[in-house]
Amino acid sequence: MSLDAISPLLTLDGWELLSSLGPYSEADSLKLNETLRKAGHSPELVVAALTQSRLRAKAEAKFGEFAHQMLFTQAGLEQATRLSIAALHAQRFTTAGITDVADLGCGLGADSLAMASLDINVTAVEMDEITAACTTVNLMPFPHAKVLCAKAEDVDLEGITGVWLDPARRTTSTSGTTRLFDPEAFSPPLSFVESLADQGLAVGVKMGPGIPHEAVPDTAEAQWISINGDVVEAGLYFNQLARPGIRRSALVIGKHGSSELTSTEKYQPQEQDAQIGPVGGYLYEPDGAVIRAGLVADLARVMDAHLLDEHIAYLSSDEPIDTPFARSYKVLEVKPFNVKALKAWVKANRIGVLDIKKRGVSTTPEELRRQLLTGSGKGPNKATLVLTRIGEDRVAIVVEPHTP
Repeated sequence: MSLDAISPLLTLDGWELLSSLGPYSEADSLKLNETLRKAGHSPELVVAALTQSRLRAKAEAKFGEFAHQMLFTQAGLEQATRLSIAALHAQRFTTAGITDVADLGCGLGADSLAMASLDINVTAVEMDEITAACTTVNLMPFPHAKVLCAKAEDVDLEGITGVWLDPARRTTSTSGTTRLFDPEAFSPPLSFVESLADQGLAVGVKMGPGIPHEAVPDTAEAQWISINGDVVEAGLYFNQLARPGIRRSALVIGKHGSSELTSTEKYQPQEQDAQIGPVGGYLYEPDGAVIRAGLVADLARVMDAHLLDEHIAYLSSDEPIDTPFARSYKVLEVKPFNVKALKAWVKANRIGVLDIKKRGVSTTPEELRRQLLTGSGKGPNKATLVLTRIGEDRVAIVVEPHTP
C-alpha cells in the first residue's frame, strides 16, 4: 500500500466521508463507488475510503468496535494481534507496575492501543512509513501515546522501563512473502530481545507458536495461547513480566472462558513420563497450545488419563473426564487401519460424510476420504475416524464428539 492510499483520508473532508459510510458490502461497492464520484468526490478519495471501509469490516474480528475509528493496511491487518490478546500483554505491564513502555515493531498499534487504554505511557515504533501513519491515527485518542517511524534497534530507550516487541517473521521478495522460522532471522532477532532483558528492562515479545523449545531462553517464561482451538502465539516474558515459578504454560481461551495449564520446569522431551495404556471408552485430543507448550504428559497426569503412545498426543480414559484443555470423543469401535476393510465399513454403515483426524501416520485425510467414499454411495450417515499409531500398529478409531 502506498501513501496515496491513505493520504486522501487525512483531511477533514476525507475523514468525514469515511465516517459517513455504512457497513461495507462487496456487492454494493461498485454502485457506491459510482455514487460517490457523481457526488463530486475525487477518484483517489473514493478508492481510499472504500478500501478502508472494506478493511474495517474485516478488522472487526480482531478489534471489535474500535475498528470503525481506525486505519489499516492489508498486510498490517493480517499480522495484527487480536485486541483481546493485546489486553493480556498490556496487563502484564500494569501488574508489574511498569508505566512507560516502548512498543517496538508496533504494526497498526493493537498492543499500543491496549497499553494506552490502561494509562501506560506508550512510545509506538514502526519502521514502515505507511503503517506508522495509520498507527498515528489509531492512537490519536490517547495523549500519552506517541508514534516514531524508526527501526526498533535505533530507538533511544532513555526513561523507558518496559519494552514490548512483535518481530517481523516474514521476508518479502518479488515472488511474495516467505515465513521465517529461525528466531535469529526475525526483525529484530531474538538475540536483540535478550540484550534488552540483560539491561534489566521488563521485556515481552510475541513469537510464532512454532518456536522450538530449545530456542526459548532459560531466563524467559513462555506462554502459548489458543483461541477456540487456534494457537495464535507464543509469548516470552523476561524479568518483572515473568511470573515466579512458571517456565511454560498453555492458556486456552474458548466460549466458556479461559483456563491455563502451567509447569515449573523447562521442557525436556526425554523426561515427559506419562502412563501408557490401551484405547479406553473416551479419547482426548489436546488443545494445540497444550501440545506446543509440551504439556501433554502434564495434562494426562492432571486428568488421570493415559497416552496411547508415548510419541503421539492422544489421551484416553475409561470414564469421561471434563477438561477445557482437550476435545473429547466417545470411542465406538477400534479397527486395524486397513483401507479395504474401512471401505466396506463405510458402505455397510451408509456413511456419506466422513471426518478424518490423524496423528502419527503419513496418510492424507483428504486422499483416504476420497478412497473410502468413492463407489460407496452417498449414504445419509456421518462418522468420525481417528487414525493413529499405537506402538508399531496403525489403528482407526471410530468416535463421536462428546460434549462434557
